[in-house]
Amino acid sequence: MRIIDSIPHPSISISIFNMNDKYIVKFEAGPMEQSFKFHTEQIKSVDNLKKMINDDFIEKVRLRFNDMFLQMKDAKSL
Repeated sequence: MRIIDSIPHPSISISIFNMNDKYIVKFEAGPMEQSFKFHTEQIKSVDNLKKMINDDFIEKVRLRFNDMFLQMKDAKSL
């Protein structure tokens, strides 16, 4: 797996990897991460992929990170 690009964001690290005919978009925030896999045949180019990772997509990722953080916090209090 090799990193081929990134998407700038003020609070989330967004990296794009290429591996086995897939683009993998990895989001990292603190101790948590999320990744999405897209077949290169369907996306065609990194530019098309970056268009898909728009503000709405990133906002949903951010909300999921918030849920993940709360779940982690709850688990630590057990």
